Amino acid sequence: MSNTTRKAPELALYAQVKDHISRKIQDGTWPAGHRLPSEHELVAQFGISRMTVNRALRELVEQGRITRVAGVGSFVAEEKPQSTLLQIANIASEIRARGHDYGYQLIAAERIAASTDVAAWLDVRAGESVFHATCMHLEDGVPVQLEDRYVNPRVVPDFMEQDLATLPPGEYLLRNVPFDQIEHLVDAVLPTVEQALRLAMPAAEPCLLLTRRTWTRTVPVTVVRCLHPASRYRLGSRFRAEGNPSH
Repeated sequence: MSNTTRKAPELALYAQVKDHISRKIQDGTWPAGHRLPSEHELVAQFGISRMTVNRALRELVEQGRITRVAGVGSFVAEEKPQSTLLQIANIASEIRARGHDYGYQLIAAERIAASTDVAAWLDVRAGESVFHATCMHLEDGVPVQLEDRYVNPRVVPDFMEQDLATLPPGEYLLRNVPFDQIEHLVDAVLPTVEQALRLAMPAAEPCLLLTRRTWTRTVPVTVVRCLHPASRYRLGSRFRAEGNPSH
């Protein structure tokens, strides 16, 4: 019992250091190439042992988020395109970058019992309580994406406490929940009658369905299915091939 009591605080602090660094990288505060605070500075900042800081940095290196140069320091790693085909993008920023008006409508936000499929996606038990949010994204008043999202309460317990009527779920998660793995699947599908009505499109018109899952430290955070009318939206990416010069 005494050994467990000694180890628990160390693990909590180690995770806190990793999350702190991951958030800085994820929100762009520390871009690729940025030099991280030294181990000594992190020890002083968090009031923890150097061994705990070293463990956090070592695992960030293993995840490809930072690089360490002996005698020089730790740096934010360049993005590796092989880790994800499509980067997680903020659809509001994409629309505004085109000079168009972005609109958002929350359709539903609720706590539900996980179906068999959702339980498998989030690695929880079937029937276990999970968060569910459905919303619409619009460009110049026209629906371009119907978002259907499930969130793991074990990772994001305060999800339903957010003002999701004004802050889109994806934007909240991107800002506040570090992730280290992403999975994207793209399918061509026909919408259901209800989906077609919400998207103001003919039910016989095809859609692109993007299914995305993210993880943090191997634990699923969220699974989201984004439905786009094929005539109004394109999915794509551009990145540097592995091994090519960066300049």
